[in-house]
Amino acid sequence: MNRKVAIQVTDPALPAVRRLIEELDAYLGSLYPPECNHLLPVEVLQQSNVTFLTASLDGRLVGCGAFVNQGEYAEIKRMYVVPECRGMKIGKRILQELEKHIISGGLKIARLETGIHQPEALGLYTGMGYQKRKAFGSYRDDEYMSVFMEKKLG
Repeated sequence: MNRKVAIQVTDPALPAVRRLIEELDAYLGSLYPPECNHLLPVEVLQQSNVTFLTASLDGRLVGCGAFVNQGEYAEIKRMYVVPECRGMKIGKRILQELEKHIISGGLKIARLETGIHQPEALGLYTGMGYQKRKAFGSYRDDEYMSVFMEKKLG
């Protein structure tokens, strides 16, 4: 069976997208204490320096990802694929599309923060060429919860 995955720029305030973001928040809340979750609210995700993507599988919303243009680099945020669709390379497709948008926006570096309790995310990022680095921006180094990564693009 050939399943259709569509990735597109989407308004994060749409009701179905908000539900997906709430699912992501609940997932992260089950893994980390609140002070270790660096979540951007929908209102921030709607700002002009943010690109927000969703992934649909056969018309059903199953994933999302975003980046914030920080001027010198892009920060990957809000990467999520619903558990029943993990392992289908949807996260990889979202990340590849984000990288295309980052490059077309003139940026050459992508950075991210993820958590130590997310082996799927760490595997995805490592497999896509991201390398560990020190904390950046307003983050503080926290080896017990956070992993900071970077990839040079273009």
